[in-house]
Amino acid sequence: MDVLNNRTIYVESYGCTYNHCDTQKLIALAEAQGCRQVPADEAEVFVLNTCTVVGTTERQMIRRLKAFRDREIVVTGCMPVVQREAIREVCDASFILPEELQRWSGRAGAMIAPGVGAVQVGPGCLGSCAYCITRCARGRLRSFPEDMIIAEIERLAAGGACEIQLTGQDVSAYGMDGTGTLADLLHRIGEIPGGFSVRVGMMNPATACRIADDLAAAFSQEKVFSFVHLPVQSGSDSVLAAMRRGYTVADFTGLVGAFRDRMPNVRVSTDLIAGFPTETDEDFRRTLDLLHEIRPTKVNITRYSPRPGTAAAELGDMPDWIKKERSRALTRAANAIYDDHNCTVIGTELAVLVTEQRMAGSAVARDQSYHNVVIGEPLPIGTRLRVRITGHRRHYLLGEPVR
Repeated sequence: MDVLNNRTIYVESYGCTYNHCDTQKLIALAEAQGCRQVPADEAEVFVLNTCTVVGTTERQMIRRLKAFRDREIVVTGCMPVVQREAIREVCDASFILPEELQRWSGRAGAMIAPGVGAVQVGPGCLGSCAYCITRCARGRLRSFPEDMIIAEIERLAAGGACEIQLTGQDVSAYGMDGTGTLADLLHRIGEIPGGFSVRVGMMNPATACRIADDLAAAFSQEKVFSFVHLPVQSGSDSVLAAMRRGYTVADFTGLVGAFRDRMPNVRVSTDLIAGFPTETDEDFRRTLDLLHEIRPTKVNITRYSPRPGTAAAELGDMPDWIKKERSRALTRAANAIYDDHNCTVIGTELAVLVTEQRMAGSAVARDQSYHNVVIGEPLPIGTRLRVRITGHRRHYLLGEPVR
């Protein structure tokens, strides 16, 4: 942190919610040391919190470093851990490793947007996914103490956060390196007073399956959004085995069923990788079949890209045109599911919580199932009201207040 003493700084942050939370902790430390944030063209130091989860993101990081190599540069995030030489090939940078940042900060949470707080449950995971470079960067799971997480949520809620996002590389693994589980933590969170709601971040089906019934019960609390992010990645057992994901398609569908049995209105989000090296045409057809069976209302689709140092990088790659064709087919199928689902909501009334103000004259709210609802009035963050759904734009609903 020595380079961040009494300097003007410009900060850019990429990647997951965990990264953005780290960025806010770094800014707080820098400002405590006399630094001041300024526009890019006025800054003495460029601070970049990096992501390298896929090849396109890595290339974007390199482009940003090249754009600022006439300044002092500080790099944090995943790349300094696993791709330090790639950074040094383009610029002379100082590094702040995520573990160093955590030691200096001592915090697990930060406000990442007006009204929105993020709380980290701890770095690392228990997985051994063949394609994942983040696992190499963040290491094995190191859960933060439960009392520390509770204290951060209380602090952020008292500071005006109406939405709290629990974040980690695998949130459902929380506590599996010691005592307690995510279900236990959520029950404690449900007892905290205040008008906030909690969105639980990405959960690996391999760990979520171990506590499926308890987890579904914990999610059914009023303070927890009925929204689960469960990345399946493929609908083929043979591809899942090659990916080293640690579960089968049947495990995944059973997990989704456990949540839906408890919460019929739960929204399911998932991730899919198109064009993993071992994926055949039949494997891909099974992924499409699973998409139609589960009908998630949010799908993150990624074209496979080999990451340096991972086991899957040794498997080779397939032509880009095949990956593009498959990702487009998945996108078309997902879009049709979104449109069908949204049409069933039009005309209904939902109780919502205003969590954002993105554009003048409007507000963004979330219902209990974490639908994204745009309201054509500038309502204050934290407002709770009922809205009637009047339409949709595929990725969000349109609502008007019920007077």
